[in-house]
Amino acid sequence: MRGLAYQVFYSLPGHTRHRLARLVAPKYLVGAVCIIRDADAEDGPLLLIRQPPNRGWGLPAGLLKKREDPAVGAARELLEESGVRLDPADLTPGVPNAIVHMAGVVDTVWFGSVPASRTTLRVDGGEVLEAAWFPIDDLPPLTVNTALLLGRYGIGPKA
Repeated sequence: MRGLAYQVFYSLPGHTRHRLARLVAPKYLVGAVCIIRDADAEDGPLLLIRQPPNRGWGLPAGLLKKREDPAVGAARELLEESGVRLDPADLTPGVPNAIVHMAGVVDTVWFGSVPASRTTLRVDGGEVLEAAWFPIDDLPPLTVNTALLLGRYGIGPKA
């Protein structure tokens, strides 16, 4: 039966196969998450942000724009949410680089560092309420997703 279904599918015109595939394929939103450390300190503090309505702290992150390079999107989100400017080439992909969440979101994860003492943090007060540096051994209450994601990379309370 399965073989017959494949034969029928591949006998269809290319544009019809493409439309059918798009119709039945799962859809995912793709985002970028930044894990930024203080470049001037060994095991340096971690940059975290607090957004409404969450009471916990999270990482600078957001959805990629259509056809946007993930490193470019990560650098854009970092700047928009914290005021920290990093060249996309200065971001290192996490290993693994993509984390698939059950809710249909795929996050690409990027690591970077900046000198905290010489980096001004700026937030808009709407999308992001606060941005601050926290020592790894003294993190504030984290959002569930942030704690789980950091734990995958051996950072924080879920490491």
